[in-house]
Amino acid sequence: MNSLKLVVLGGALLFGLAGICPAAEPTIDVLRNQVFVERDSGPLSADVYRPHGPGPFPGMLVVHGGAWRMGARADLATIAHGLAERGYTAVAIDYRLAPTYKFPAQIYDCQAAVRWMRSHASELKIDPTRIGVFGYSAGGHLVALLGTLDDKDLREPGLPANAPSARLQVVVAGGAPCDFRLLPGNSERVAFWIGGTREKMPNEYRDASPASFITADDPPMYFFHGQQDLLVPVASPTQMVKLLKDAHVTAEMCIVKDAGHIQALFDRGALEHGLAFADKYLKTESGSKASIELQTGGGM
Repeated sequence: MNSLKLVVLGGALLFGLAGICPAAEPTIDVLRNQVFVERDSGPLSADVYRPHGPGPFPGMLVVHGGAWRMGARADLATIAHGLAERGYTAVAIDYRLAPTYKFPAQIYDCQAAVRWMRSHASELKIDPTRIGVFGYSAGGHLVALLGTLDDKDLREPGLPANAPSARLQVVVAGGAPCDFRLLPGNSERVAFWIGGTREKMPNEYRDASPASFITADDPPMYFFHGQQDLLVPVASPTQMVKLLKDAHVTAEMCIVKDAGHIQALFDRGALEHGLAFADKYLKTESGSKASIELQTGGGM
């Protein structure tokens, strides 16, 4: 788990060097250190990668991995840059880390980022009706959970009634654990993050599980995963995709043959398929599966 930050960095470099989104000269603007939410611990910031041109462009939130306890938005800078070259306004964020901050702090921060993207859509050149999300490992879990939550689910205390929606139009998740309800009751594996074992905190384990919130109005979701992943078994997203399809949600699964948790992030084919999946739903006016009612509340 401690090597994941280097893995994500390596994967980001591969994304850029593999030729997925080549560019002969700069075609984007980068806005660094954009505060998207204030917390008691201090501000949380994003780096925004905007294509040149008037827009609006589809938005893509980019969420780093690191076992919920390490990593930073810079880890996925090359991925965010590549997304902008592909025609997205990409927003790479930091979020509060465990064990200092337990769940649901991390998902609250991701929700705040989506609301910020909507409330600042004009200056970010984002179409607020077309926002997706990309994440890997712990980031993959967070984006999958973000995709299945309705605005009423895990609503952050004190959030104004007129806050913009945090609903998404597409999810691309790699290496994602999807159902913590299946962990042994006395397992300490994620206790540092959730705050205890499943036996002691069943409600929190349920709330941390993307699979527990699946409803028919969820956005299209794409998962990619290593066939030989020993850190996050491939059965987790595989079952998630089945449950999504049972609920009549568009979902796809790309299993990277013979790859472990690290190798799957390096698979060019899986990344290309994921981006094509996102393009299908974010780059056409009619691509969004479900319309959402956007509100005009102030920025987070």
